[in-house]
Amino acid sequence: MSGGTRASTRGERDAETRRDDPADRPRRSRFAGLDRLLGALFARHADDRRHDVDRQRYRGADPSTGFETYLARTYALSWLACLAAAVPAFLVAVALAPDVSLALASGLGALAPVAVPVPPPAALAVALSAAAGLLVKRATVRAGGLYLRWLVSARRTRIERTLPGAVRYLDALSSGSDDARTLIAKVAENDAYGGAAVSFRKALNAARLTGSLDAGLRRVARDTPSRDLLAPFLLKFRQHVSAGDEALAEFLGAESRLLAHRQEHARTRARRYLKPIAELFVLVLVLPALLVVAVTVTSVFAPDLSRLVDTPVGAVSPRAVAVYASVGFLLAVGLVGIAATGALRPVDSRTSYRRPKEVRAVFASAASNPASASAVAAVPTAAAAGWLAYAGYPLVNVALLAYVAFALPVGLVAARRGRIDDAKDRRVADLVYAVSAHAAVGRPFPEAVATAARETDLGVLRDDVADLAFNLSLTTTGDGGATGDGGGLAGSVVDAPAAGSDVRAAALDRFVARVGTPLAARTVGLVAGALNAGSTVDEVFETLQVEVDRLTHEKRALRGAMRRYVVVGWVAALSVAGVVAAINAGVMETDRLLALAAALDAPVDPGLVHPELERFRLYVVAQATMLASGWFAGAAARGRYGALFHSGVLVAACYVGFVAVGLV
Repeated sequence: MSGGTRASTRGERDAETRRDDPADRPRRSRFAGLDRLLGALFARHADDRRHDVDRQRYRGADPSTGFETYLARTYALSWLACLAAAVPAFLVAVALAPDVSLALASGLGALAPVAVPVPPPAALAVALSAAAGLLVKRATVRAGGLYLRWLVSARRTRIERTLPGAVRYLDALSSGSDDARTLIAKVAENDAYGGAAVSFRKALNAARLTGSLDAGLRRVARDTPSRDLLAPFLLKFRQHVSAGDEALAEFLGAESRLLAHRQEHARTRARRYLKPIAELFVLVLVLPALLVVAVTVTSVFAPDLSRLVDTPVGAVSPRAVAVYASVGFLLAVGLVGIAATGALRPVDSRTSYRRPKEVRAVFASAASNPASASAVAAVPTAAAAGWLAYAGYPLVNVALLAYVAFALPVGLVAARRGRIDDAKDRRVADLVYAVSAHAAVGRPFPEAVATAARETDLGVLRDDVADLAFNLSLTTTGDGGATGDGGGLAGSVVDAPAAGSDVRAAALDRFVARVGTPLAARTVGLVAGALNAGSTVDEVFETLQVEVDRLTHEKRALRGAMRRYVVVGWVAALSVAGVVAAINAGVMETDRLLALAAALDAPVDPGLVHPELERFRLYVVAQATMLASGWFAGAAARGRYGALFHSGVLVAACYVGFVAVGLV
């Protein structure tokens, strides 16, 4: 009875989860047959106690399918991984089994007083491959649970970073006449509020299913991973909704101030965390690179490390394995640096670029859109790589120069776009202050924008603001039009017809889309919703000025904090490159190595000393350091496109420098 009840409850929860997002139904139906087969094979594991924690995590991970379906897919993947690991493990074990069997028998024979039979090589190979496969299978199932944990953590972070801005937007809307459901709907429609907007959309979906906003808010509060922030807010929000509009407005005002204070503390902590991250980056990047350089030089005096060893993939020397393993480690450190700086960068300071769907539009926007530039640069990069390979360049240099050919153009477009966006953000602040000044003296909103467009130096926003003013002027035509006196203020804001409100909202949305910066989306995007909710222009722009000041201050503080990490990345890269160049020029010569070995009375085999090969290996280490440092510095400066630009410049500078002094 209890088992059936628990299974029924879980089925109901999964059904609720699936109904929350109708957009996922085509994706589910595409694999419906396969999911039914996997469910019949593996769904029984969903009732195991060891997956109870995974079930709780799954509810907070914004799932698109049922938990049993996800778990069945995970177990199916684990069996595929098991086979994928067991087959090559068996091939390797067959080659090594005879020697391992003899060594095992001799070892046990030395310990045991009686003769120990030699294990059959075939049985030993099967046992080793089966153990490897089962270990990989278990690790895959475990990775499925860890993936859920990561999804929950990422979703919680997205919600908690965007909730303060969403609550400030609700506070601005609450001064109007909209009800609670409409307030939540307006926040849910605004993509600038990211994870918070998604949670509000889920609350509205649940409210439509149950017929009660209170039930929708309680369901989202129950399932959200943000147990300490969003869940309490939603529960208190539903309590104040029942207490009346005035109580709700007071609650939203107090909550917006509290969340802003908490967000500022979180940003301060994040900036403090960046300092140890920079120090750790230098520790795990520069020190291993210098250690590899030192080991490469001193290992010349250890001939055994230079002798080739037969392996399943060919003959290699231990020193080569150590050098190229270190190169992989350095690149991994650079990727971790990108992830760390990206995680600590506030979500409202990130700019994403989308590539147009039409091919002609992609080429037309390649000079201003990094996403389009990356698509356009892919073909010339492939052609350059082919030409370099045909010309006889080493494979490492082909890859590095092709990377430079791709990274520099795309990075330059991103840098140019970043400067333009910074200029737009400065002019957005000027526009907000100008419109606020004109609205304060009684001008209607469309007239205030038009006056600001004529009388204020808006620089790169001049054409966009002129277009906005023209589109807003369409709301003043007809019977509901505004006049130029103070009485027109009420007519243009409160009593405007629905068609005028739609045109005004469309004009503001078009302006935000044309500007295309997070600051514009978080500030000007607030205006349309607040005015349509019935708020007065004075109230809206009073809130807007505070928001612009806060966002501008945060952006400047973030840029000042990130600048030092750009310097750290460049100093680390140039230091390692200088050390490698000095060693290649002053030490890596046969005569000098033999003389140094004689002075140190160290063993050396002249036949195993290849200065050109050693110089090239050190050059590869230097270039790996350039990539890792450039990724870290660029990600700190301007995100992933900044990482492309900085790493491309460093790799190109290293190549030119080594070629100029004749070391490559």
